[in-house]
Amino acid sequence: MAGQMEKMTMSDGAEIGVYHAQPEGERRGGLVLVQEIFGITDHIRDLVEEYAADGYEVLAPALFDREHPGFEAEYGGDGLARSIELARQLHPFDLSLADVQTCVDALAPKGPVFVVGYCYGGSVAWFAATRMNNVAAASGYYGSLIPGAAGEVPKVPVILHFGRFDTGIPMEGVEKVIAADHPNATVHVYEAGHGFNSDRRKDYHEPSADLARERTLELFEANAR
Repeated sequence: MAGQMEKMTMSDGAEIGVYHAQPEGERRGGLVLVQEIFGITDHIRDLVEEYAADGYEVLAPALFDREHPGFEAEYGGDGLARSIELARQLHPFDLSLADVQTCVDALAPKGPVFVVGYCYGGSVAWFAATRMNNVAAASGYYGSLIPGAAGEVPKVPVILHFGRFDTGIPMEGVEKVIAADHPNATVHVYEAGHGFNSDRRKDYHEPSADLARERTLELFEANAR
């Protein structure tokens, strides 16, 4: 079942786009899928469709719509530069957390809600587990802000996926997260680089992507309530 972009009102009154897909077959729960810095790209839309095929109603908010409506960038060149500008300078990170909470709350009346995020969204997924309400479990892929927030305590089960050869997230930072030894957090390290989940990127590593997805689905199934 194809997803579609819809408008949703956020906590600050802003209307932003949200890519929304209904579950195929039996509904397993709700899922908020959080983008990379590149916006709601074809890769993100494909991920939404895949999780919908697994039985999840998925919302993927276009977090940068206030600053750059409809933003969707390539992984390199000017697209990368604009993505970094939006993520690090123009768009408040706390606003991304608030938008994800709004999406979680929209799905919560129907059953358990999970959060999965990639890159920028991986960091959001970590904070979804430590700070947000109505989240059953979260899965964060290579979020660069996580090592600096390793002292935050997850309220719900969360799994984290890092690449051993990720030059943007040195293993020293990952080891800090592991050393925190939070009972609710499980850290997985893959023999891969940054962005290993995306088959559009040079660091795509199919075995790692498949295993991380399997672990993510197992986490959601184990925490459906």
